Parts: sequence; structure tokens; C-alpha cells
Amino acid sequence: MKKKVLIIDDDMDMCTLLSRYLSRNGYETEVAYSGPKGIAKFEEDHFDIVLCDFRLGNMDGKEVLLSIKKARPDTIVLIITGYSDIKTAVDVIKLGAHDYITKPLIPDEVLSVLNKAFDEQQGTGEKQPTRSKRSGGKSGKPEFLIGEAPATKYLYEQIEIVAPTNYSIILYGESGTGKEVIAKTIHQLSYRKDKPFVAMDCGTLSKELAGSELFGHMKGAFTGAMADKEGHFELANGGTLFLDEVGNLSIDIQATLLRVIQERKFKRVGGNKEMDVDVRIIVASNENLQDAYQKGKFREDLYHRFNEFSINLPPLRNRRTDIPAFAEFFLEKTNEELDKDVKGFEEDVIQMFMNYSWPGNLREFRNVVRRAVLLTQTDLISSRTLPWEITNVNPLTAVQEPDRSAPATTMTFKREIGLKGAASKAEYEAIMNVLKEVKFNKKKAAEVLNIDRKTLYNKLKSYEEFFEQ
Repeated sequence: MKKKVLIIDDDMDMCTLLSRYLSRNGYETEVAYSGPKGIAKFEEDHFDIVLCDFRLGNMDGKEVLLSIKKARPDTIVLIITGYSDIKTAVDVIKLGAHDYITKPLIPDEVLSVLNKAFDEQQGTGEKQPTRSKRSGGKSGKPEFLIGEAPATKYLYEQIEIVAPTNYSIILYGESGTGKEVIAKTIHQLSYRKDKPFVAMDCGTLSKELAGSELFGHMKGAFTGAMADKEGHFELANGGTLFLDEVGNLSIDIQATLLRVIQERKFKRVGGNKEMDVDVRIIVASNENLQDAYQKGKFREDLYHRFNEFSINLPPLRNRRTDIPAFAEFFLEKTNEELDKDVKGFEEDVIQMFMNYSWPGNLREFRNVVRRAVLLTQTDLISSRTLPWEITNVNPLTAVQEPDRSAPATTMTFKREIGLKGAASKAEYEAIMNVLKEVKFNKKKAAEVLNIDRKTLYNKLKSYEEFFEQ
């Protein structure tokens, strides 16, 4: 018999995502969007577990917890809290909550906590002391973090919708936005999750190597083919094949790939035997493939085969409210990797993260945190461990908000600047005021000032002659 879970959260999107995910993993779920409605549902029906957000507007999770425990003391109650609100978590544990889960929520982690709670209740598991929910050991560390930014929520809604289907998918996104991680997540949420996930980078392969890597080859098929070799289609059979930078494949290979997708059969290079294959294909590209086929660089028919569903991965600069959570997430992964116990970040470091544009997105962010953890010998990561491009406070080059606590390295105007300098100073101050208003978003600043970004950069650069250290 399925265990019944009541989800109480005023975030309707989060309720929907959790309900779908837990339902696919063996639980029967119901949702309530407020504390009073949750209590009413609990009193009308039997639930084995209640998953309740602490902040519900008109009634907090503490009141819901006390009502549920008063009615049925043996009910498992898990409280959802903000990722840094540890005091709240400790308080609800004292009041009878079985455990707590910190935001942003990771479906795998929620499922793991639920399963563990039932094991402990039935005596098959051992109750552990209260801990940070981003721990978990090497065995179950999730790769994908659900954030709270609107762009992040929309991304995961799309993943939830398309994952259970067999659609081919195109993932678009800048370098470092996590296209392979998203592809893996889609695979893990699909009915193919118990079959292989195989990734191939098409960006660096020659025409000859691409055919061999995709379809395999027979011994002697070409110079250097010393033995038979399985290709990525064979390795991924039954599962998911992820082709990164698919736009770099040659037109000849694209033609062969189209035939394989249409007929679900292929031959190894140099072979005569046709092999059946069943794979779901997810592709990724930095370039818009529709533009590519219009320019003759990509087959239109292959594009339409791939484009059953497309997802655009937002750059990190468009999901800044998730930055503190990702910082924590990467910190704990790196602590585990390096066997360290760095506790967190100094306040000015988080502000620098929020101000930086992250051209390398999540990959760059993860590398910055890994470097900082490696260099940190204290409990908190300080700005001294960060790369120059993040800590640089010169608005002429970094165009980001200065660090007021740092040593005096900012620029000041020379005293004798003349009429031209006075005009430039006034213009500079007007530009900086706009930059501060838009939180140093250069594109928005240029729009407000009614100039293009190149002009904005050039103007900032031109002020150097009027500054001194």
C-alpha cells in the first residue's frame, strides 16, 4: 500500500513539482496551499507524513506542526525552511518535527529524507542528529539544484513536463549553464532512468572520428582500427544519448544520423550488419540550430527531428537570487571533495558574487568556490581567496559596485581637471548613479542612458585620464 504524503506550501508551483516527483516514486500525494487548509485536509483523511513549509503567510509551520502533533502524535512531520535558517530548524525539531529540509529543494534529497524517515519510524533505520541538508556523502550527492528564481522554476517546470515523454530535445544555453547536468536530470526523471546515459562532445571530432564514435567501427575499417569498437549509439541502447555541440557535425555525418533516427538501425563503420537501436536523443548547442540550417550549416530535416521540444537554460546573471544557494551548494560539494570543513562565506563575498556577471556561468562559479575552499584556512571564505576579476573594485574596468570594506584602491579625480574634466566628472557621476540603480547591469544601464553598451564602455575608459590612485 502506498504511503500518503500531504504537502502544505503556499507556493503552488513547488507543490506541483513535489507532488509529481513523489507520485512517480511510489507515494500518494495531496496538496494544500495554506496552513488552515492543510490542517483541514489532515483532519479529514489519514496521512503517513506531512511535508510543510515553515513560512505560510497567515499561519507558520510551527502552528501547523503543533496542530498535527496534537491530533496524531505519531505522524511524521518534515518542515521546509530557508537554507540558512538553522535556528528555526532546531526549534521545530524540539517541538516534534521529525526532521527539516532546506531550500532550494532538490527532489532526490526530498525523496531520500522521506524514505529515511519511514525507515526510522519502522525501526529499520537509525535516527541521526539534526544536520545541514546539503550534506549526504559521496553516494547521494545530487548534481542539480532547484533554485527559487522565476527563471529557474520555469526551467524545472519544463523538465518535469518533458522528462516522462520520449521526445527528442534541444538544449540551448551559454557555456557553463549546465546543459549536460540538465540532460542527466531529464534522463533520471524518465522511464529510461535504469538504462545508460551516454554523453558525447561533438565539438572536437573530425568527420572520420565522429562516425566511429557515434556508430562504432569494425577491425580494419580504417588505418588504426585495430579492433572492433562499440559506438555511442550501442552504448546508450535503451537509454539516453546526449550530443553536445551537435551543430559541429559535418553534413555527411548529419545525413547518416538522420537515417539512424528515422529507421532506428545503424551499421558500424566498415561493417555490413544492421543493428537495431532504441535511444532517446538530447542535443545541445550554443548556436541557434534554426539559424544554422537557414545558413546551410545544418540539415533542416535533422533539425526538425531534434526539435520536438526545446529548452533555453538561463544564464546565471538572470537568476541572481539563486546565487547564495549555489554558493552554499558548491561549498559543501567542495568540502566533501577536499575533506575540509569551511563553514561559509563572509558577507562581502556573497555581495561580490551577486555583483559579478558570471560569463562562465555555473561552471565558472563552481571553479571559483573550489579555488576559494582550497585556499581558505579559516572557517569563512574571504575576498582574499577570490580571483581578481571578481574582487576588482575599479568601476572603469569591472563596472561593479565597490567593496567598501576593502583597502583603498578605488580611483579619485585629480584636483586640477579643468573644464573638460569637470564635464567628464559630471557625466561619470551620472553614469555611475544609473549603474547603481540597475545593480551594475551594463545592458540595462545603457538602455536607461539611451546609448549602446560599446559607447558606455568607451566613456568609462575615457575617464581614466582624469583619475589618480
